[in-house]
Amino acid sequence: MKRRFVALAALLLSSQAYAQYTQTAIKPLPYPKAKKVDTVTTYFGTKVPDPYRWLENDQAADTKAWVQEENKVTQGYLAQIPYRENIRKRLETLWNYEKYGAPFKEGKYTYFSKNTGLQSQSALYRQVGNGAPELFLDPNTFSKDGTTSLAGIDFTKDGSMAAYLISEGGSDWRKVIVLKTADKAMVGDTLKDVKFSGIAWKGNDGFYYSSYDKPKVGSQLAGLTQHHKLYYHKLGTPQSADKLIFGGEQTPRRYVGAYLTEDQRFLVITAANTTTGNELYVQDLSKPGSAITQVVDNFDSENQVFSNVSGKLYLFTNLNAPNFRVVTVDAASPKSANWKDLIPETKNVLSVSTVGGKIFAKYLKDATSLVEQYDMSGKKERTVELPSVGSASGFGGKKDEKETYYTFTSYIYPPTIFKYDLATGKSTVFKKPNVQFDPTKFESKQVFYTSKDGTKIPMIITYKKGLAMNGKNPTLLYAYGGFGVSVTPSFSTSNIVLLENGGIYAVPNLRGGGEYGETWHLAGTKLKKQNVFDDYLAAAEYLVKNNYTSKDYLAISGGSNGGLLVGATMTQHPEMFKVAFPAVGVMDMLRYNKFTAGAGWAYDYGTAEDSKEMFEYLYKYSPYHAIKPASYPATLVTTADHDDRVVPAHSFKFGTRLQESQQGAAPVLIRIETKAGHGAGRSTAQVIGEQTDKWAFMFYNMGVKYPAATN
Repeated sequence: MKRRFVALAALLLSSQAYAQYTQTAIKPLPYPKAKKVDTVTTYFGTKVPDPYRWLENDQAADTKAWVQEENKVTQGYLAQIPYRENIRKRLETLWNYEKYGAPFKEGKYTYFSKNTGLQSQSALYRQVGNGAPELFLDPNTFSKDGTTSLAGIDFTKDGSMAAYLISEGGSDWRKVIVLKTADKAMVGDTLKDVKFSGIAWKGNDGFYYSSYDKPKVGSQLAGLTQHHKLYYHKLGTPQSADKLIFGGEQTPRRYVGAYLTEDQRFLVITAANTTTGNELYVQDLSKPGSAITQVVDNFDSENQVFSNVSGKLYLFTNLNAPNFRVVTVDAASPKSANWKDLIPETKNVLSVSTVGGKIFAKYLKDATSLVEQYDMSGKKERTVELPSVGSASGFGGKKDEKETYYTFTSYIYPPTIFKYDLATGKSTVFKKPNVQFDPTKFESKQVFYTSKDGTKIPMIITYKKGLAMNGKNPTLLYAYGGFGVSVTPSFSTSNIVLLENGGIYAVPNLRGGGEYGETWHLAGTKLKKQNVFDDYLAAAEYLVKNNYTSKDYLAISGGSNGGLLVGATMTQHPEMFKVAFPAVGVMDMLRYNKFTAGAGWAYDYGTAEDSKEMFEYLYKYSPYHAIKPASYPATLVTTADHDDRVVPAHSFKFGTRLQESQQGAAPVLIRIETKAGHGAGRSTAQVIGEQTDKWAFMFYNMGVKYPAATN
């Protein structure tokens, strides 16, 4: 691949310098001395010490001091890696290209997002027809340091007004600002303390939104959020006057969402207590004073209304269909006994969208996209021809549209936006990114390997063509494995640094995910969670056995539930990996349900209070509790000070106990981002900074030169 380094001579390390580097290992500063407290909790007769419980108070002075000391150690170590700045410069060069989001239509305008290259945040533009685009909203002006982001926007049916949400410092708590789209004049006051919510406009008079009662001062980020409430906000009135529609003490639910059908006839309400399964309600807004009608009265399945034609509701559900199906029902008698199959369940997992009076059935076939077009009567019209094997997203829009857009990507296919003609089924390239990457020089292949219990697991492995499989290739094994989330092929600008440096990127689709439907998900939950860790270990063993890499060149990576995956696997098998990247992980499985919305994860994890059996199971694999004196991989724990989803205390407690227990020479570092949250909304500089440190840490601890002489 042709390299475009700013100054190639400055980036290449001489053989003499490389030899010197390999002989002198960087020693981190002494780890901060973390005090221990005599906190003990008894579960079913078992006393569990929690000596670092004090780190859960992220607002306390001693915690803040500890954070500063840990960051000092981490940055001191990373600063000594000889090619860290070379990697940063390379990433900045790679990142510096225009990035677009797929267009969507509101009123007379077509809107789209755009980032010129290294802007902190993407801006929202609009245009009329083929006219010149104009800047509509620029999140780069929301804050001086680029850490306030646009977290969503919803328009009135006629497009004349919009309500947009902003996130400050990466927090899940949002503010809502309303404006007139014609002149961008602000309407009314800013709504505050909104969380886990979209905006559902009812005409032009007001909208529905959801939130929790804000935790008391001092625990806004970590405090438990239990009862979600659906409100209606009438424009021109104070937020304090907003009307409670659903939730609260009358119907306490942890997650409540709402949206309107496109014709605005029906308000649809979803309610849940965990991240899987929801009740479903509808209200006919065409009849003043109509009651909210319950459609599904339990949490055993996922259910959504996605369209409405003359009072006939179209639902997407996995009730009695683990891989999902589409059904229809008369809104006057919406109970499940009256549902009729429109698109039956198949062996492939289904998701749906609508545009132009068409239904797009988007299937996952071994974790890659297969898209079919149907009319509203359920008749299949065609299979959409995609560019190659990968992931397609989009195919949405309003009923009167004649065309739509979708984005296609894979591990070696940069995200490209296509315009799709609904009548002919023809796709044409709309926006192709000018990223410095030649897909013809790389390959991505899917393999199936066997897990501990004999289950076949798919994995996609990506690398440069002609790469010698000699067991010495630096390899990053990334996975998630939880909450029914499907990990599908997607392009990463950051991964170019690995691939062009002779590395391998491998992604297995573990149980606990949604790649093969609810059955696959359930096979990695509660008392079956160990299956996920076994699947991950088996992926590593496959890569080693087949000489893609070896234990000395293998790194594991995952975030959130994936951080738990990395933490559990590395504590169970520390000898298997050279480097570990547990990011924003759920590390204390006995107390995760005590913070923010963590209690909602119990469907996947179970809780230590459920039963003696569940407690013992969690206690055994909980990364924080499973640490014992051993030789662990070089580890870079990452978290952020504004993460109010998986609170940083998880990483704080895990990291300091790992430092205490490390018997080998490999470093254990904790990288704590400031003014950042769980991941969404970070500035480009923050993303590049973290990716720089990841690759520098990985290559250095594997003894890998950057750039490799073969590049």
